[in-house]
Amino acid sequence: MNRNRALVAIHVSAVLFGLTGVFGELIQATAAAVTAGRAGFALLALAGFAGFTGRSLTRGLNAGNARALLAAGVMLAVHWATFFHAVKVGGIAIATLGFASFPAFITLFEIVVFRERVRASELLLLGLVTIGLVLVVPAFDWSDTGTIGLAWALLSGATFAVLALINRRAAAGIDAVQVAFWQNLLVLVLVVPFALSSFGDMRAVDWVWMALLGILCTGLSHYLFVSALSVLTARAAGLVISLEPVYAIAAAWWLFAQEPTLRMLLGAALIIFAITLSSLRKPAPHD
Repeated sequence: MNRNRALVAIHVSAVLFGLTGVFGELIQATAAAVTAGRAGFALLALAGFAGFTGRSLTRGLNAGNARALLAAGVMLAVHWATFFHAVKVGGIAIATLGFASFPAFITLFEIVVFRERVRASELLLLGLVTIGLVLVVPAFDWSDTGTIGLAWALLSGATFAVLALINRRAAAGIDAVQVAFWQNLLVLVLVVPFALSSFGDMRAVDWVWMALLGILCTGLSHYLFVSALSVLTARAAGLVISLEPVYAIAAAWWLFAQEPTLRMLLGAALIIFAITLSSLRKPAPHD
């Protein structure tokens, strides 16, 4: 994995992440059921891939990185559950746009917790992404469910930022398939007790959507995301993943005829411009 391959991987991951909210809307089940099913199908895909490629799921694990995987698994469970709850409460646009705040949380955590120095160019790119997100956000009425959905989505973004930092720092050196497998296993163990009562009410098509969600938008996207983080900084990866709401809005337009406004399109264009600048810039020695 070099920098160019990492950029391709993180962009593909962003597309798959963008489809997550669509599947969350299509599946007629609780947020806990969607989260547990997603993790279960992802486990099957990751275990099959590990067996096909001859990868060990336990090689190199020790007490230190096991604690890191445990912490990341908890963050992943909270992130998914809060995101799908935001989709159910506030809709796809609000959930994806609220989640897209996580690059700001990454920068904030790295400055406050890790005392890292952030370059002016990174702050500029983050500012452009933030302005773009402001443009694509629809007008909110703070007394309706949209506000509640946004609050859950912001919590989802904050926990994803913590997850990205753990994977970048504590899980460094562990095979990406291992990281994804053990984190998804922990999600399944944590969430399935809250989902069992909902599985019996699901339609056959819901299981199809859930399988696609788990295999493509979870197993594959998680593997690509963790692989890219072995090369890219969490901030650089976060800026690319900020494209998720753009892909989500495009998918909602195509599938549900939810046509975006001119303001949304302008915001999406600004985000794409910022991400392009991030991808083309020369990496610093520490990147």
